[in-house]
Amino acid sequence: MPRECVPTQLLNEPEVWDALLADMPLKAMIRNLANMTRCGLLKPGSAGTKTVLRELENAERLEKARVHPIALLLAQSTYASGHGMRGQHAWNPVPKIVDALDDAFYLAFGAVKPTEQRYLLGVDVSGSMSQFTVAGTPLSACEAATAMAMVTMATEESVTPMAFSDKFRPLRLTPKMRLKDALRHTQDINFGGTDCALPMLYALEERLEVDVFVVYTDNETWAGQMHPSQALKLYRDRMGIPAKMIVVGLCSNGFTIADPKDPGMLDVVGFDTSVPQAMREFAVG
Repeated sequence: MPRECVPTQLLNEPEVWDALLADMPLKAMIRNLANMTRCGLLKPGSAGTKTVLRELENAERLEKARVHPIALLLAQSTYASGHGMRGQHAWNPVPKIVDALDDAFYLAFGAVKPTEQRYLLGVDVSGSMSQFTVAGTPLSACEAATAMAMVTMATEESVTPMAFSDKFRPLRLTPKMRLKDALRHTQDINFGGTDCALPMLYALEERLEVDVFVVYTDNETWAGQMHPSQALKLYRDRMGIPAKMIVVGLCSNGFTIADPKDPGMLDVVGFDTSVPQAMREFAVG
């Protein structure tokens, strides 16, 4: 939205902003917050800022627009940084918009439709998860993985969250936990390498009934004695459950975990706002 589209004398007229944003898709508005701020359309106390805040605080509109919490988290982290990831543009973030995006992340949980599957989440907590960032965002792999786990915890009825590297242990997340509190359980807890077969082996040992295994890691996806695809097949055979597996390499340039002949296995290489919907569609078949 270039500045010249709006006469300067009208920038602080609430009616102008109401009209401008009334027909703008909410997702488009969120994507353009940095541009609008950089051009001077959004600033502390302005009519435009008040309109944006009102939109971000509207749970009904978030749900209607199907804005996923992860899209808001990515938007918040980028907007709060004050610059593009390639350093081409910079802006002065409006503090209230930063806070509103943070609040909207939790508000949008209600817009996520549950899949009604039984989940076991394996979140890699090895040290490298805090060292690598997700391409195109300021988020570390640990922050993205923890946020995705929180969304599942808040929206699904049956979820077992676990932390792993070369060992497996319970991850103390709760559905109403804030992200900063959840990160205390996942950030910089380094206890070895990365064995992505552990979630299936653990569920088999504990006789847990799981429909979907989701593994979040950075770019290290297999450091164990059994391949994850073999572990999944073993779990299916022993438990009699046609379980699925999703391995998300948040910072990977390429890897192969899934058996290409098995429709119940999915590799996700990298991460962006399209990933949550792709994972949902895979989980529900």
